[in-house]
Amino acid sequence: MFKNNNVSYTILSLFFALLAIPSSTHAFQDGQQEKFKQYKGEVVDQSTNKPLIFATLALEGTNISTITNTEGEFLLKIPESNTASNVIVSFLGYESKTIPLTNLKTNKNRIALSISVTQLSEVDVNAPRDARALVQETLARKGDNYFDDPTLMTAFYRETIKKRRKNVSLSEAVVNIYKSPYNSQRKDAVELYKARKSTDYSKLDTVALKLQGGPFNALYVDIMKYPEYIFADGLMDNYNFSFSRSTRINDKLIYVIRFNQLPGIVEPLYQGELFIDVENRTLTSAIYTLNITDKVKASKLFVRRKPAQVDVWPTEVAYRVDYREKGGRWYYGYSNVLLEFKVDWEDKLFNSVYTMTAEMAVTDWEKNVSGAYPKNKERIKKSIILSEEAVGFSDPDFWGEYNIIEPEKSIESAIRKIQRQLRRSKSKNGTSAAP
Repeated sequence: MFKNNNVSYTILSLFFALLAIPSSTHAFQDGQQEKFKQYKGEVVDQSTNKPLIFATLALEGTNISTITNTEGEFLLKIPESNTASNVIVSFLGYESKTIPLTNLKTNKNRIALSISVTQLSEVDVNAPRDARALVQETLARKGDNYFDDPTLMTAFYRETIKKRRKNVSLSEAVVNIYKSPYNSQRKDAVELYKARKSTDYSKLDTVALKLQGGPFNALYVDIMKYPEYIFADGLMDNYNFSFSRSTRINDKLIYVIRFNQLPGIVEPLYQGELFIDVENRTLTSAIYTLNITDKVKASKLFVRRKPAQVDVWPTEVAYRVDYREKGGRWYYGYSNVLLEFKVDWEDKLFNSVYTMTAEMAVTDWEKNVSGAYPKNKERIKKSIILSEEAVGFSDPDFWGEYNIIEPEKSIESAIRKIQRQLRRSKSKNGTSAAP
């Protein structure tokens, strides 16, 4: 977290260093074998056939879930003992659909959702008149509307680096999140369970980019747990709040609150939309961006270390968080962070454009009855650089029964290309291929 003039920021810390060729990696072996069945497919808009990005698929009656990728594709793994259940498919502003698992194939499923139409007459019923007051009330009621018990969550985390449109680095992990109650001041703890990486260093222009913080970058986007990272004490006075529109999520009337940084505020703050369940005063989603008013100040928020002969500044910083509901209580379900920045070398005519993304989806959870946290040595530190903790891509069954976010086609292609390059390189050097 960075503090300046009493302003708090969630930070993606970047490290820029001269390229160091990585040592060979070793495959992660896991002997645990669970029987499960998997289902692949896509979720689309019924009218336009466009993919629905970040749609949620949840197994009814359980805490098992997954989410679609940026191409609308999903991979859902279900224990064989639950294959007689239903899957609930939901997406912001669309009517949810309940589908028996027996109606799904193992591959090439196509699920179409219809837009949920909100009647104008509904909006006028008990409608709040003050947008800022609605946001404040929602934040104040987090102890009533969100999980009030310690919870142990299983989550899938992915971070990628792209040079323009080409994937050059990918790290993934399954983590355990020890989530404290939403009305507690205690911070969440994260434990690394499994991880892997793949990097094409030849595409990094002699610069190695490292993303500090790993899963914490996505976890701290949970506004209801960490409101101080965007709406610190007294910071709400620097924003204008207004009603934008209404929509529906799971048959609940949702007000969309727009917030913008007030003119005259020089520090880079945020702007975006908050999706609030009007009846229950719960935040169901938030989508917002950093307002880059000064690229030099914005750069200081993110860049920790870099060579002296290079300038680095962000051109776009975007966040998203989605919550899910179970038994009348809401909880953190998914978040992502996107950071686009330019790297400008003194001795080069053209600059490079990089995009770094981090996303995390909760795929299962249970109450942490004992309230126990992992020991300090078992916890991921907030300064973690996941690529240094991860191992190589080699085992196609690496994740076993764990639900993951289906990789995009471009990511799959990049991994295959990097694997071929590594095999050719090791073959030329007279060593065995990477495992």
